[in-house]
Amino acid sequence: MGFVAEFDIHCEALPLTDVAAAVSDATLVLELQFNHGARPLFLLTTRGGSRPAIEAALSDAYDVEEWTLVGVAGDTRRYQVVPALSLEEQLGAHIDDLDGLEALATADAIIERIEARPTGWRQAGWFADRESFGAFSSFWQRNAAFRLNRLTRDGEPEPPGDGLTDRQQEALRTAYERGYFDIPRGASLEAVAAELDITAASLSERLRRAQTQLIEETLATTWPPLPD
Repeated sequence: MGFVAEFDIHCEALPLTDVAAAVSDATLVLELQFNHGARPLFLLTTRGGSRPAIEAALSDAYDVEEWTLVGVAGDTRRYQVVPALSLEEQLGAHIDDLDGLEALATADAIIERIEARPTGWRQAGWFADRESFGAFSSFWQRNAAFRLNRLTRDGEPEPPGDGLTDRQQEALRTAYERGYFDIPRGASLEAVAAELDITAASLSERLRRAQTQLIEETLATTWPPLPD
């Protein structure tokens, strides 16, 4: 059984981060066509944002040679983008191991979503085993900043996402802000629970689940393989 993972790669040199920064109200999802030689063609899907602003950003982007609007459905637009730079030209000054980057394209993995963001890419995909995922995570830990958002067994009901539920995030944030985790504690469990309008027992369970999730995601890349 394999794994499903979502993670952030913080590297502003990655393609189309400038476009994402220029149209922060739009979502930009990429597909890379690696069968186009040294400059893999991009298929770009945008949702939301202003069409003129998106197209102006594409025209101004230093890493875009040309773009073509292929189709529109509501506020969703599909573009074909020809890059102006090869991956070596674009990333060579920022990533030491370009051969390792190219090797990731043949790993036992399917990256089903790449979202361009102002600070880098958010990726989600399927990995045949922990070793396959480790190839991705270790490469980006060596060459950029890497943050794992979720790592689960495939077949588990919870898809890639932000790791914590909204209620867990609220509980952790409130407990932290009120000093519950301070030494000595600045607030009791009962006081934090009262602020959240839940019982102390419910808050205790919510905090334990949130802490367990954070620990699993933080240590997922260094733990030994899970039993089948």
